[in-house]
Amino acid sequence: MPAPDAVERALEATLFAAEESLTVERLATHLGGLETGQVREGLRALAERYSERGVHLVERGKRWHFETAPDLAHLLRREQEQVRRLSRAATEVLAIIAYHEPVSRAEIESIRGVQTSAGTLDVLMEAGWVKLAGRREVPGRPVIYATTPEFLDHFGLESRRDLPGIDELRAAGLLDPVDDAFDEAMEALGGGGDEGEPCDDQDDEADEKEA
Repeated sequence: MPAPDAVERALEATLFAAEESLTVERLATHLGGLETGQVREGLRALAERYSERGVHLVERGKRWHFETAPDLAHLLRREQEQVRRLSRAATEVLAIIAYHEPVSRAEIESIRGVQTSAGTLDVLMEAGWVKLAGRREVPGRPVIYATTPEFLDHFGLESRRDLPGIDELRAAGLLDPVDDAFDEAMEALGGGGDEGEPCDDQDDEADEKEA
């Protein structure tokens, strides 16, 4: 059995060189079939060691990777950064998927009370935040959607259990009390989404009208 220091060094080297986040199981296999308990213990120790450094070892959606410490992220941003936001329709759809996944398009439309354009879902999938999660085993076998590890990573969530409740969103000013339609949609969810970088070029009215 490798010494704890050796396991930590091996994990550090593997994660540093990895092109994507890795699960405990993949790390265990990559490192010669280590026990998953050893890997988890090594990851916790390594995360503690990096907790005060310029990069942190974090877990997002049961996958581990290194990322810039939050207080230093501004040093790596481009000087000219274009702020882009999701449309209201895309924000509502993302929130519904995050809180109710996996869900079909029909289920999304039932919660929103309006039709959802395929373009809105395409925007969320192009952003890497939503993925196809198979088909519902009912007549017609509709496609169902779920969020991705990239969604958790972008919003700094370890898992969907960390999603904020509606009271937290309202306190943070993310719910506009003037926007009754949006507020009612979020009330139906019991929670809400957030803002992101990708933007649906179509306006909300167009989103609502498309089939």
